[in-house]
Amino acid sequence: MMTKRLPCPPAPGPLEDYAARFDDLFSALAQRRGFREYLAGLLAPRDRNKTLTCLAGAEPVVGAQHPAVQRLQFFLSESVWDPEKINVRRLELLAADPATAPHPGGVLVVDDSGDRKDGTATAHVGRQWVGRLGKTDNAVVTVTTLWADERVYYPLHAQPYTPARHYPQGKNDPAFRTKPQIAVHLVGKAVAAGFGFAAVVADCAYGDNATFTHEIGQVAGLPFVLALKPHKGTWAPARSPHTPVDAARALAWDGPTRPGAWKKVIRRFRDGHTATWWAADAVLGGWGPWRRIRLVVATTDPATLPERTTWYLITNLPRPDSPRAAAGPHPAADLAEIVRLYGLRNWVEQGYKQVKDELGWADFQVRSDAAIRRHQTLVHCAFCFCWHAGPADTPQSDTPPPPPRTQTGEREDEERGAHTPATGRAAPLAAGDPRGARLADPRDHAHALVAGMVTDAPTG
Repeated sequence: MMTKRLPCPPAPGPLEDYAARFDDLFSALAQRRGFREYLAGLLAPRDRNKTLTCLAGAEPVVGAQHPAVQRLQFFLSESVWDPEKINVRRLELLAADPATAPHPGGVLVVDDSGDRKDGTATAHVGRQWVGRLGKTDNAVVTVTTLWADERVYYPLHAQPYTPARHYPQGKNDPAFRTKPQIAVHLVGKAVAAGFGFAAVVADCAYGDNATFTHEIGQVAGLPFVLALKPHKGTWAPARSPHTPVDAARALAWDGPTRPGAWKKVIRRFRDGHTATWWAADAVLGGWGPWRRIRLVVATTDPATLPERTTWYLITNLPRPDSPRAAAGPHPAADLAEIVRLYGLRNWVEQGYKQVKDELGWADFQVRSDAAIRRHQTLVHCAFCFCWHAGPADTPQSDTPPPPPRTQTGEREDEERGAHTPATGRAAPLAAGDPRGARLADPRDHAHALVAGMVTDAPTG
C-alpha cells in the first residue's frame, strides 16, 4: 500500500515551479528538499565560493557541522537518486519549451574543461592539461557537449575523464577511455535524446584526432566542422603544402579588389558592429573542395593570416556546386555557413564562464565519482533554470528564426569583455544575500544570470 507523499517546503520564487517538475524522480521528502536547497544555493549571489557550507549560508570552517550543511552533504554523496534521470528530465524540459527547443540550424559543441584539485584521493584527478590555467596541473577534466544557436545555448551531457593511472592496466585497461572516445559517446547520447543540429563543432583538440573524425563522420554519419592546428603536418608531394597554414598561403590574394579564391564574409556582433572576414576552400593532401573532407580557411587578413583571427577548419559538408551536394548525405554549405557554424562554438566559452564563475561548477567538496557527477548535474539544472525563469523579452517563438548566413562572435573580443548589451538597458542586480545559516532567495538572481547570458554573450 502506497503512502501519501508529504508536502515539500516550497523553493523561493519561480524556482518552485521548476523544481516541482523533477519531484517524481525523487523517492523521499528529504531528496526533494535537498534538490531545492542545492539549486537555491547555486543560484544565490556569488559572494563566496559555492562550497557546501556556503550553499547553506554557513561559515566556511566552523559551519561544516551545521545541520543544513550536513543535509546537503548527505543529499549529494549518500542519498539514493539517479543523476542521469534528472538530466534526462532537464533535457525534456528544454526540448518542450519553444524558447529553448533545439532545431536543425544549431550546432552541437564538443569540448572539455579542467578544474584544479589538490591531492590524489578525488575521483578522476590527475596531472593533465588545464586550458583555463594554460598549463599542466593536478586537475579533474570533464568532457562536455553543448547545444547552441544564435539565441540560446545550454549544456547537454558531461562525463569526467579518468586518467590512466586510475586503472590497473593503465591505458591498456579495457575500461580506459580517451577524451575523444568519451566525446563520441556523448555525441551519440545527444542524437538519441533528439537534439538536432547542423554540425558537430569542436576545436583542434578533437579536429586533430583522426579517430574522433572517423567515428563522427564515417561511423556515425554526422556532419562536422572541426578546427585544426595551423602547423598540423600531413603527407603530400614534396612541392605541395604540408600544413594548413601552407595551404592557406598557397591561395592567391592580391587585395580586396582581386581576392582570388577568397570570399568575403560579413560577421555581425551582438552590440551591432560588423567585421569583414575572408574564407576560402584550400587543398591539403587528400582534403579539397571536391573531396569527402574540405579544408576551409577563415581569417580577417588573408595576406598575414593573424594567429588569433584565423581558423583552419575541416568539414564533411559539401560545397553547393559540388557533385556531392546532390548525392551526399549532408546538405551543402557555402563558406559563410561554415564560418557561422564554427563561430557558434564560442558559446561554450561563455557557458564555462557562467557555470564556473557564477554557479560554482568547480567548487565541489566531494571526492567520489557519484557525488561529482551529481554536483555537475545540479549545476546544469541551475543553469537551465535561468532560461526557464528568464526575462519577459527572452525570445518565445514557436518557430525558431532561420539561422543567419554569418556568425557573430569573436573569442578575443569576448575575453576582453568588449561586448555591450544590444538592448541598451542594464542587467538587473542580484538580490537575496544570505545572512546566517539559511538559503538565499534566487528569485531575482535568476533574472540577473539570464540577462548576462542574453546581453553580454558574444553571439547574437
